[in-house]
Amino acid sequence: MVSGASPVIPAAHSGVKRSTCARLQVGTVVTDQTLENVVAIGYNGNARGLPNRCDSTVPGSCGCIHSEMNALVKAPGSARDKVVFVSASPCVMCAKLIINSGVTHVFYRKAYRDPSGIEVLQQGGVVPVAYDRWVKDWR
Repeated sequence: MVSGASPVIPAAHSGVKRSTCARLQVGTVVTDQTLENVVAIGYNGNARGLPNRCDSTVPGSCGCIHSEMNALVKAPGSARDKVVFVSASPCVMCAKLIINSGVTHVFYRKAYRDPSGIEVLQQGGVVPVAYDRWVKDWR
């Protein structure tokens, strides 16, 4: 499933670099099921037109839109069997959005501080995969 993933990794890493969240920089890439076409890229940060910084320094309340949300809002809704590559596993709300967006697999580099999102993905029929083979490509 991931043999074609290597070109996707630099794209996801560019999302990490663009993140404006002070606490955790996350990048997401959404591809088609063949891993041949990137359909969306996202990173966590503030909404378009708002100051390019966190609203608060309180963990969990920084006000940044999560990278998965930013990527999925750009991905074509009609595309089914999408695959997500993300630098940190999704939170519960992002996991629910991923389930409803027609994603089949989520490859993540490291687990988020709360692993509940991984459990939600599994309950929703999405396959979560800890994929640390990227570590050298991700800094």
